[in-house]
Amino acid sequence: MSAEAEDATTATDADARKNNADVNDDMNEADVFECVADKQPDSPCVSFDGELFTYREFDDYANRFAHAFLELGVRRDDRVALVMRNVPEHLGSIVGLMKISAAAVNTNFMYAAAEIANILADSRAVGVVVESEFADTLAEAIGSVTELRFVVSVGEPGDALKEAAERSGIALVDSAEALAAASRQRPENTRSGDDKWILYTGGTTGHPKGVVWRAADYYYACLSGGNPYGEPRNSPQEVADNTFEGFRAFVAAPLMHGAGMFTFFTFLNLGAYVALQRTFDPERILRATAEEKAAVLVIVGDGMGVPIADELREMTAAGDAPDLSGLFMISSGGGIWSAANQTAFSELLPNVGFRDNVGASESGNDGEMKFDEAGRLKLEAGRGILVVDLDLERMEPGTGEIGYIVRTGHLPLEYLGDPDKSAQTFVEIGGRRASLLGDMGLLEADGSITFLGRGSGCINTGGEKVFPEEVESTLKLHPAVFDALVVGAPDPRFGESVAAVVSVREGFEDPGAEELREHVRGHLAGYKAPRQVVVVDQVKRSPAGKADYRWAKSQVEA
Repeated sequence: MSAEAEDATTATDADARKNNADVNDDMNEADVFECVADKQPDSPCVSFDGELFTYREFDDYANRFAHAFLELGVRRDDRVALVMRNVPEHLGSIVGLMKISAAAVNTNFMYAAAEIANILADSRAVGVVVESEFADTLAEAIGSVTELRFVVSVGEPGDALKEAAERSGIALVDSAEALAAASRQRPENTRSGDDKWILYTGGTTGHPKGVVWRAADYYYACLSGGNPYGEPRNSPQEVADNTFEGFRAFVAAPLMHGAGMFTFFTFLNLGAYVALQRTFDPERILRATAEEKAAVLVIVGDGMGVPIADELREMTAAGDAPDLSGLFMISSGGGIWSAANQTAFSELLPNVGFRDNVGASESGNDGEMKFDEAGRLKLEAGRGILVVDLDLERMEPGTGEIGYIVRTGHLPLEYLGDPDKSAQTFVEIGGRRASLLGDMGLLEADGSITFLGRGSGCINTGGEKVFPEEVESTLKLHPAVFDALVVGAPDPRFGESVAAVVSVREGFEDPGAEELREHVRGHLAGYKAPRQVVVVDQVKRSPAGKADYRWAKSQVEA
């Protein structure tokens, strides 16, 4: 890192700290994990499709990764991209890199070669760990990446990757061989709260951006300060002294997704046992949730919730439903979770509670959203969540005016390599840094916030504002609609019109555009009803269930 870059980072670090004086500014998740592992070494920690690690075993496993990366020349602040599903090597790489003050770069394994190349170049990654399933795609990507020094292959790399690595002068390493030669002792601890965590956004409306977090801020904002049920814990030992041995969870979200990562480490900080599966399979998830006696099932919105609920309905009708009596809660984060899907689950599992978490790569875990009696999404104000007007002035409750929902408190430093976008998102409000993501809402008279949706996706139809999430949730209340995305389409009269891309539930006929319009009009203002409806076999989403609005635009403009 250049002296100029170091000076800029130091200045940004200092700016980020000024909201957070009453915490331990040296918290680091690697220290927390090691302390929990020392407290309960023989407790179950994590399983991958049934392959179980205790806390001691996984700590040893991550130590081997740390030493293997050091042997490959990885040093403090270096970045290593990960292109894998939910496999042990994925999590081992993440924790191993944390232990040596380097950063993992989460990379969507469904990306095409050009998209992976963009992540590698943007992050200036020095290495990649890739599962063999994605080796050919990586082979196409690495030729244009200049700073890449090594690739670690999980499984057989294939001829294409071998040839591409040789052409580019990149070392190709077998993960099993590297781990076999590595020590299981903990590496020298030079960690601090200033270590960096890189989290790439989903890129649902534009190119993915690398969000740069200080380790301490990541711990407090994204991992709930080690205590999602109360005040933050300000030392690794305090976290370890308050664990819940015996607590079990099943996380269906992929590790490469921010919501999955937030949830996973939050559970580990509680001393919990977390079960994962390599791929998303609703039947296997339901059976594993029962077999593991998980108290919590974690999903990502309707993208996962709808197929899981449909599968459970079919299993129940066939008399083959697993015993989910131990399930206490279904928790969602990272995607819109409709009232329709929550209702479906409540009918199938009447004794299970629901929690819809709200958060973002740029702000962390921001709390919980709930539907009110009118079906509107409500977000509790406070905990650093404010509503401001277009001039970034705090709004008074009950004005009826739409404003921006902003977050204060522990925030990222910046978008990696993008000072202009950083300045637009990380603003100052009343002398405090705030994250302005474009989410819009109404600050009600009682102090609650009605969540309307992301302003960047807002549709302006003849001067009226329509938020896609509101229309999507309403469309999904129709019994024939399996999934839906809503975007703006060019309109010669109104500038934009509301357009919907929907998929029809199996066993139902296409209800037709007019029936869907009438359905929406029964719940929302008439101008929010879609003028155009495109029916597709499957609505395109990321592996984590995130909406692909660029794809939806292409469907309505075709």
